[in-house]
Amino acid sequence: MDKSSKSELEKCLDGEFYNCHDSIFIEYKAKARRLIKEYRNLDYLDKDGKRKILEQLFNKIGSNVSVGDDFRCDYGVNISIGDNVSINMNCTFVDCNKITIGSNVLISSNVQIYTLTHPIDSKERINSNFDENEYFAKTYAQPVIIKDNAFIGGGCIILPGVTIGEGTVVGARSVVTKSLRDHYLCYGNPCREIRKID
Repeated sequence: MDKSSKSELEKCLDGEFYNCHDSIFIEYKAKARRLIKEYRNLDYLDKDGKRKILEQLFNKIGSNVSVGDDFRCDYGVNISIGDNVSINMNCTFVDCNKITIGSNVLISSNVQIYTLTHPIDSKERINSNFDENEYFAKTYAQPVIIKDNAFIGGGCIILPGVTIGEGTVVGARSVVTKSLRDHYLCYGNPCREIRKID
Protein backbone atom coordinates (compact mmCIF):
# COMPACT_ATOMS: atom_id res chain seq x y z
CA MET A 1 0.00 0.00 0.00
CA ASP A 2 1.23 3.48 -0.89
CA LYS A 3 2.10 5.37 2.32
CA SER A 4 0.17 8.41 1.16
CA SER A 5 -3.05 6.36 0.99
CA LYS A 6 -2.76 4.99 4.53
CA SER A 7 -5.08 6.24 7.22
CA GLU A 8 -3.55 7.74 10.36
CA LEU A 9 -4.62 4.60 12.25
CA GLU A 10 -2.81 2.37 9.75
CA LYS A 11 0.32 4.49 10.02
CA CYS A 12 0.13 4.27 13.80
CA LEU A 13 -0.20 0.49 13.89
CA ASP A 14 2.58 0.14 11.29
CA GLY A 15 5.00 2.05 13.54
CA GLU A 16 5.21 5.09 11.26
CA PHE A 17 4.85 8.77 12.12
CA TYR A 18 1.17 9.60 12.47
CA ASN A 19 -1.10 12.43 13.56
CA CYS A 20 -2.18 11.50 17.08
CA HIS A 21 -4.81 14.29 16.94
CA ASP A 22 -6.67 12.63 14.08
CA SER A 23 -10.41 12.26 14.78
CA ILE A 24 -10.24 8.46 15.19
CA PHE A 25 -7.87 8.80 18.14
CA ILE A 26 -9.94 11.55 19.73
CA GLU A 27 -12.98 9.24 19.50
CA TYR A 28 -11.03 6.36 21.03
CA LYS A 29 -9.87 8.55 23.91
CA ALA A 30 -13.34 9.94 24.60
CA LYS A 31 -14.86 6.45 24.72
CA ALA A 32 -12.07 5.11 26.96
CA ARG A 33 -12.39 8.03 29.39
CA ARG A 34 -16.15 7.52 29.63
CA LEU A 35 -15.87 3.77 30.25
CA ILE A 36 -13.09 4.18 32.82
CA LYS A 37 -15.15 6.76 34.70
CA GLU A 38 -18.08 4.32 34.77
CA TYR A 39 -15.73 1.56 35.94
CA ARG A 40 -14.41 3.66 38.83
CA ASN A 41 -17.93 4.47 39.98
CA LEU A 42 -18.94 0.81 40.35
CA ASP A 43 -19.04 -0.88 43.72
CA TYR A 44 -15.92 -2.93 44.46
CA LEU A 45 -17.98 -6.14 44.58
CA ASP A 46 -19.84 -5.55 41.30
CA LYS A 47 -17.86 -8.06 39.26
CA ASP A 48 -20.52 -8.46 36.56
CA GLY A 49 -20.73 -4.71 35.99
CA LYS A 50 -16.95 -4.43 35.82
CA ARG A 51 -16.71 -7.28 33.35
CA LYS A 52 -19.27 -5.67 31.02
CA ILE A 53 -17.32 -2.41 30.95
CA LEU A 54 -13.97 -4.13 30.34
CA GLU A 55 -15.51 -6.05 27.44
CA GLN A 56 -16.44 -2.70 25.87
CA LEU A 57 -13.09 -1.09 26.68
CA PHE A 58 -10.62 -3.76 25.54
CA ASN A 59 -10.13 -5.40 22.16
CA LYS A 60 -10.12 -8.85 23.80
CA ILE A 61 -10.44 -10.08 27.38
CA GLY A 62 -10.21 -13.68 28.56
CA SER A 63 -11.78 -15.31 31.60
CA ASN A 64 -10.87 -14.53 35.21
CA VAL A 65 -9.34 -11.09 34.57
CA SER A 66 -9.22 -8.45 37.30
CA VAL A 67 -8.28 -4.80 36.84
CA GLY A 68 -7.61 -2.75 39.97
CA ASP A 69 -8.79 0.73 40.88
CA ASP A 70 -7.47 3.81 39.09
CA PHE A 71 -6.51 1.92 35.94
CA ARG A 72 -5.79 4.28 33.05
CA CYS A 73 -5.38 3.70 29.33
CA ASP A 74 -5.30 5.82 26.21
CA TYR A 75 -7.63 3.99 23.80
CA GLY A 76 -8.45 0.58 25.28
CA VAL A 77 -9.17 -0.85 21.83
CA ASN A 78 -5.52 -1.88 21.38
CA ILE A 79 -5.38 -3.97 24.58
CA SER A 80 -5.82 -7.75 24.39
CA ILE A 81 -5.71 -9.89 27.54
CA GLY A 82 -5.69 -13.67 27.98
CA ASP A 83 -7.11 -15.80 30.80
CA ASN A 84 -6.20 -15.57 34.50
CA VAL A 85 -4.68 -12.09 34.51
CA SER A 86 -4.39 -9.73 37.47
CA ILE A 87 -3.71 -6.05 36.84
CA ASN A 88 -3.29 -4.41 40.23
CA MET A 89 -3.97 -0.81 41.35
CA ASN A 90 -2.82 2.38 39.62
CA CYS A 91 -1.60 0.87 36.35
CA THR A 92 -1.30 2.97 33.19
CA PHE A 93 -1.35 1.47 29.68
CA VAL A 94 -0.60 3.94 26.87
CA ASP A 95 -2.00 1.71 24.14
CA CYS A 96 -1.52 3.79 21.00
CA ASN A 97 -0.20 0.57 19.44
CA LYS A 98 -1.13 -2.94 20.52
CA ILE A 99 -0.55 -4.19 24.07
CA THR A 100 -0.93 -7.97 24.13
CA ILE A 101 -0.96 -9.75 27.48
CA GLY A 102 -0.97 -13.55 27.58
CA SER A 103 -2.55 -15.87 30.13
CA ASN A 104 -1.59 -16.44 33.78
CA VAL A 105 0.07 -13.02 34.00
CA LEU A 106 0.54 -10.96 37.16
CA ILE A 107 0.95 -7.20 36.77
CA SER A 108 1.64 -5.47 40.09
CA SER A 109 0.58 -2.00 41.22
CA ASN A 110 1.86 1.16 39.52
CA VAL A 111 3.09 -0.58 36.37
CA GLN A 112 3.31 1.67 33.32
CA ILE A 113 3.29 0.31 29.76
CA TYR A 114 4.07 2.73 26.94
CA THR A 115 3.69 2.14 23.21
CA LEU A 116 3.92 5.82 22.19
CA THR A 117 7.22 7.62 21.66
CA HIS A 118 8.96 10.44 19.79
CA PRO A 119 12.32 10.88 18.03
CA ILE A 120 15.28 11.63 20.31
CA ASP A 121 16.76 14.38 18.11
CA SER A 122 14.73 17.58 18.58
CA LYS A 123 15.29 18.57 14.94
CA GLU A 124 13.43 15.42 13.95
CA ARG A 125 10.99 15.46 16.87
CA ILE A 126 9.52 18.93 16.41
CA ASN A 127 7.04 19.21 13.55
CA SER A 128 7.69 22.68 12.18
CA ASN A 129 4.76 22.48 9.74
CA PHE A 130 2.00 21.39 12.11
CA ASP A 131 -1.45 22.97 11.98
CA GLU A 132 -4.23 23.25 14.58
CA ASN A 133 -5.40 19.68 13.86
CA GLU A 134 -1.97 18.14 14.43
CA TYR A 135 0.39 17.61 17.33
CA PHE A 136 3.55 19.72 17.40
CA ALA A 137 5.81 16.70 18.00
CA LYS A 138 6.29 13.84 15.55
CA THR A 139 4.86 10.69 17.07
CA TYR A 140 5.06 6.96 16.45
CA ALA A 141 4.11 3.85 18.40
CA GLN A 142 5.42 0.30 18.76
CA PRO A 143 3.62 -2.72 20.25
CA VAL A 144 4.31 -4.33 23.63
CA ILE A 145 3.86 -8.06 24.27
CA ILE A 146 3.80 -9.79 27.66
CA LYS A 147 3.81 -13.56 27.16
CA ASP A 148 2.10 -16.27 29.24
CA ASN A 149 3.08 -16.82 32.88
CA ALA A 150 5.05 -13.57 33.21
CA PHE A 151 5.18 -11.61 36.48
CA ILE A 152 5.75 -7.84 36.35
CA GLY A 153 6.79 -6.33 39.71
CA GLY A 154 5.45 -3.14 41.23
CA GLY A 155 6.37 0.19 39.68
CA CYS A 156 7.91 -1.25 36.50
CA ILE A 157 8.04 0.83 33.33
CA ILE A 158 7.85 -1.03 30.02
CA LEU A 159 8.89 0.97 26.96
CA PRO A 160 7.67 0.76 23.34
CA GLY A 161 8.55 -2.27 21.22
CA VAL A 162 9.38 -4.54 24.17
CA THR A 163 8.44 -8.22 24.50
CA ILE A 164 8.51 -9.85 27.95
CA GLY A 165 9.27 -13.55 27.57
CA GLU A 166 7.14 -16.45 28.72
CA GLY A 167 7.52 -17.16 32.44
CA THR A 168 9.86 -14.19 32.88
CA VAL A 169 9.86 -12.25 36.15
CA VAL A 170 10.62 -8.50 36.10
CA GLY A 171 11.70 -7.12 39.48
CA ALA A 172 10.00 -4.12 41.06
CA ARG A 173 10.80 -0.63 39.72
CA SER A 174 12.65 -1.96 36.69
CA VAL A 175 12.73 0.08 33.49
CA VAL A 176 12.44 -2.34 30.57
CA THR A 177 14.09 -0.78 27.53
CA LYS A 178 14.56 -3.94 25.42
CA SER A 179 12.97 -7.35 25.03
CA LEU A 180 13.59 -10.07 27.61
CA ARG A 181 13.90 -13.77 26.81
CA ASP A 182 11.65 -16.54 28.12
CA HIS A 183 12.14 -17.80 31.68
CA TYR A 184 14.53 -15.21 33.09
CA LEU A 185 14.66 -13.27 36.33
CA CYS A 186 15.28 -9.67 35.30
CA TYR A 187 15.59 -6.36 37.11
CA GLY A 188 17.28 -2.97 37.11
CA ASN A 189 17.35 0.36 35.31
CA PRO A 190 17.86 -0.44 32.55
CA CYS A 191 16.39 -3.89 33.15
CA ARG A 192 18.73 -6.79 32.40
CA GLU A 193 18.51 -10.57 32.48
CA ILE A 194 20.03 -11.81 35.76
CA ARG A 195 19.60 -15.55 35.65
CA LYS A 196 17.65 -18.30 33.94
CA ILE A 197 14.57 -19.63 35.72
CA ASP A 198 14.34 -23.43 35.41
